Amino acid sequence: MSQEDVAPASAADAAKPDGGQKKQDDSAESQERQRQKAWSARSHLIDHGPAFVLPLARTDARRDLFGVTGGVVKGDVNYHFGSEPKQVEHLSGEIPREQVEALADVFHDCPSFDEALDRLRSDRVVILSGGRDTGRRTAALMLLLRMEAGRMRHLDPPASLAVLLEQLDDATGHVLLNLATSRSHPLREPHLLGLRERLKRNGGYLVITVEPSAALEDVPFVRWEPPPPEDILRSHVTPHTGPDAWQELCALTPVTKFLARQQQPGAIEEFARHLVSYHRGESDAEKLAAFGEEALTTQVGRWLTDEQRPTSLHDKAFLIALAVFDKAPYAVTAELADLLYVQLQETANPRVAPEIPVFADSREERLRRAQARGYWDTEVTEWGPLVGQYFAAFRDERMAPLLLAEVWNLRPSARPALVEWIRDLAEDGRPLVRTRAASATALLATADLSSTMALLVEPWADDDDFNSWLTAANTLTMAQLLEVPAVFRILHDWCTGEYEGRRWTAVRAYGLLGPVHYEHALNALLDAIRGQRRPEDQEGDEDDAKAYEDYLEEEEQQFADALELLLLALREPVLRVLAERLPSDRRVRTYALRAFLQACRQTDGPEDRPLVLDWYAQAAAAVDGTEARHLVTFWQAALGDRELTAQALRILRGWVLIADRDPESEAALTSLLPALVTTSADHHRVSHLLRAVRDARKPPSPAAERLLARISGD
Repeated sequence: MSQEDVAPASAADAAKPDGGQKKQDDSAESQERQRQKAWSARSHLIDHGPAFVLPLARTDARRDLFGVTGGVVKGDVNYHFGSEPKQVEHLSGEIPREQVEALADVFHDCPSFDEALDRLRSDRVVILSGGRDTGRRTAALMLLLRMEAGRMRHLDPPASLAVLLEQLDDATGHVLLNLATSRSHPLREPHLLGLRERLKRNGGYLVITVEPSAALEDVPFVRWEPPPPEDILRSHVTPHTGPDAWQELCALTPVTKFLARQQQPGAIEEFARHLVSYHRGESDAEKLAAFGEEALTTQVGRWLTDEQRPTSLHDKAFLIALAVFDKAPYAVTAELADLLYVQLQETANPRVAPEIPVFADSREERLRRAQARGYWDTEVTEWGPLVGQYFAAFRDERMAPLLLAEVWNLRPSARPALVEWIRDLAEDGRPLVRTRAASATALLATADLSSTMALLVEPWADDDDFNSWLTAANTLTMAQLLEVPAVFRILHDWCTGEYEGRRWTAVRAYGLLGPVHYEHALNALLDAIRGQRRPEDQEGDEDDAKAYEDYLEEEEQQFADALELLLLALREPVLRVLAERLPSDRRVRTYALRAFLQACRQTDGPEDRPLVLDWYAQAAAAVDGTEARHLVTFWQAALGDRELTAQALRILRGWVLIADRDPESEAALTSLLPALVTTSADHHRVSHLLRAVRDARKPPSPAAERLLARISGD
């Protein structure tokens, strides 16, 4: 909704029994149908859309209490959480020595490993906190190997820490992966002290791995960060190829692209096998490059369906939201991800109220699990750039479309929630959110056009709200940029059809597509203009005629908006075609002049310099003066048009006022105005305007004085 929206009814009107309510209803209806200015809407699309729109821009929680109460306790203390644990046979087992030695051949040290090794050496127990698929298990085994642990046992995750104490036998090395803790059952310092005492008696060591979200109460831990991907890949490749071949292999384009996406250690290990096969001549560069795409698809599938390593529904909602808001402010992504989570939870279990973990994982941890990165950047807003905003983006730019396609096509149970969520995004008050609703829908169209049209685009186009039409137009524009088949056919059918919303949608889309499909867009618009029916073609009573006049007035605005976009985005070729039709094509003339004057109101830069005036200054300085003459022709036609004269003079008055503070605008007017006043009528209009500006200003307008002298020959 623009700043020109109609204001709500006053309190006095609201107090009236009938009239006040009627005014409120009329105001609400007017607000609903208020359109956003075309050039402003185009700017929002370019500023807030994904990268593929760039061609358009060529121009609080309590805890249970546990413990020992009363008296003095001597000897070992066993901690029992809940009911007394049952005596069960532990499923832990010894880790084969050959497996550990094989991992040692490809393991690469890193600072977090060195820190953990120092902690294990002094405390006999160390906790590695890190995400899954980051090499935590390998690091744990290498820590025990460096401590020269003989037998190594993989411990079964215990139901209580008392059970864990029972598992520490005479083996010298123990690994406990993915210890589950919670806010009501955290790992606390007394637990760690008990483990350390038992290990010291047995001469053993213990490495525990936990998720970054694990509840650790006053317990020291080491944040596990794997080595750089290039180091991991080199460690896996050079034992098979030798160090000399590495320099040549690491320079291959598929290798550099793969490493640039910050892959997980497991994916790097698999890629290393493909790279070794390539080095031996058993594979080619095409297969090596294709592995990256396969690894990405596998990762998306693992996120959504892996039962061994399940991703919570809350995390899945964040992943989908990040796919929609890739390279957008993190706070917006996280906020709207929670709304999607609510809708997904209602689909999964409508009888259970969704609970959003308000203060859960850190921002960095959520991004790590999503294989995304955070960075500081400048956000573009309607009030200027905001510096120092925290953005989030997938490390691999291909992740967003793959994830959306996977959810849309292979997880149809999520469709109702996703559709409802995108519809809510399209009604958001933030241009960024509305634009991303359209871009996400365009990506869905690449996966399934018919369903996307039926569930999202067509309902928007058939709505009676301009903002919904704009979302539909933006969606089809971006779908065409993504080369979705049949988009141009849809636009043509809608542009020549009888449904108002679909016509407006198609006309606006043509205007947006001009920079990349200039001839097709302009020809389609001109054909639609010439194919219009006029009021005299209509039969019916006076009310029908009035309704049809209103329809044509709205349609005139639609075509003018589209032509304005083409004029400002493409300039000369559109200007030339329209200028040639001004004298002979009455219908095109009406829309072209209106579009031209709308374009003349658009400004840019700190001085709010008019775009068309700056355009004229450039054209006037060119060797070929044809473009400048076409601009003058448009101005003269607007000044001479009975319905547009007053509007044209108001625009010129605004330009003169801008010239008082912008010398370049004044210089352009110094050249333009004499070219306009070639007839006595135009000379009278412009000179009267300049005198009125000069005399109405206190102090008087110096630019108006100089411009008046210029056209008067003084």
